[in-house]
Amino acid sequence: MPASPRNRLGDLERAVLEHLWAEGPSRPEGLTVRDVHDVVGVQRDLAYTTLMTVLDRMAKKGLVTRERDGRAWRYTAASTRDELTSETMHHALGELAGTERRSVLLHFLDESTPEELDELKAALAELEARAASGSAGGGSGGRRKAP
Repeated sequence: MPASPRNRLGDLERAVLEHLWAEGPSRPEGLTVRDVHDVVGVQRDLAYTTLMTVLDRMAKKGLVTRERDGRAWRYTAASTRDELTSETMHHALGELAGTERRSVLLHFLDESTPEELDELKAALAELEARAASGSAGGGSGGRRKAP
């Protein structure tokens, strides 16, 4: 399965998304290219047109959404950090056959700290609780099918 464009983030795309995520709660209307340039562009010594091109390409990849505001575009992240990270992980695991996927998961768990394992156990318990309460009401409990 080829990698989808959303799963190929360059360093600059990551920096732009980090800025959009950080500013999103206080700027729900989105940020202009100028807003992004004033932070990311200045930090990285980039031209305004470089960020304009990057944001346009990110919109075409579905990483950001944009709305016209006069002559400018306002950009917002299309997904939360959690959603995009989850999508990337599912994509990477989806490229593996069953035994390879299991081996990768075991290696990941073996490399995890005790604290990370505790977090994973708590997350699994939460999913199981949701599934149990969802099955009583006939819902899916928010669970996804494995890729």
